[in-house]
Amino acid sequence: MRPTGKLHLGHLTGALENWVALQGEYQNYHLIADYHALTTNPDTSDIYQNSIDMLIDWLAAGIDPLKSPVFRQSQIKEHTELHLIFSMLVTTARLERNPSLKEQIRDLQLDTIAYGHLGYPVLQAADILLYKAEVVPVGEDQLPHIEITREIARHFNSQYTPKDPVFPEPEGKVTKFARLPGLDGKRMSKSVGNTILLSDSPEVIMKKTKSALTDPQKIRKGDPGHPDICLIFAYHNKFNVPEVGEIRKGCESGSLGCVDCKMKCGTRIAEALAPMREKRRYYESRMDEVKSVLLEGENKARLVAQGTMAQVRSVMGIG
Repeated sequence: MRPTGKLHLGHLTGALENWVALQGEYQNYHLIADYHALTTNPDTSDIYQNSIDMLIDWLAAGIDPLKSPVFRQSQIKEHTELHLIFSMLVTTARLERNPSLKEQIRDLQLDTIAYGHLGYPVLQAADILLYKAEVVPVGEDQLPHIEITREIARHFNSQYTPKDPVFPEPEGKVTKFARLPGLDGKRMSKSVGNTILLSDSPEVIMKKTKSALTDPQKIRKGDPGHPDICLIFAYHNKFNVPEVGEIRKGCESGSLGCVDCKMKCGTRIAEALAPMREKRRYYESRMDEVKSVLLEGENKARLVAQGTMAQVRSVMGIG
């Protein structure tokens, strides 16, 4: 993840829950993508604190650094070296066809983009293949980047080691709730201000939930609702599964008003996040432990990265 500070519900449902679940199934590596953050914001004044805040949310959500090393991209120099090599194996035309790039240009209303923004998937390919990843947990919007990674791996193997491939072709693993809408029904984003943070207090969660967009056709209690187009019902589907059937029935009949529905939803979200808020308070009071987790993870990742690059240089004949 790019270090944008404290995380929100979209991060939890689109990535973190999946990461935690996969810890018992795979050897995981979790990268704080601080170089990637520069593609849309060259200001680095807050990048370290944002990295720490994000890391604390990872730990609070259940990432176990003993099983899953966590590290900053900028501290493993092999990422940039492999990125340079990979940039020779992909055309600008291929990168310009990336649908995620087109979406970012539209959303950010950009007239021009930096080379690094265009090459974002190439650096991401280096991030993935440096650890010879076989599975990459992603949101559905990142699947085109995984396909570019697969193409680069295939091209490198074909060019340098056709009989004994160096890199696997990784698969993207998408969570069921890959995209949870923001409070306004649009894509959840802190820059837009439509998020519920994992660290928000119950009071703040209730206040934000009350302001959330609902079924525009349900004006007052008694009006029949349409839960499948209601943002709050999408949240119930995630955080209030036992009552989903009852809420659907009440919404469609008009017996359940939007205010009461929002109150139920806010309460369940606050309850679901309570364990994370408690763990966050623990780590916030033990910053030396957090920094130690980061440095130990970087040492572990660096050893793997150095081994991969030694192999890459050898098969290319440039080492």
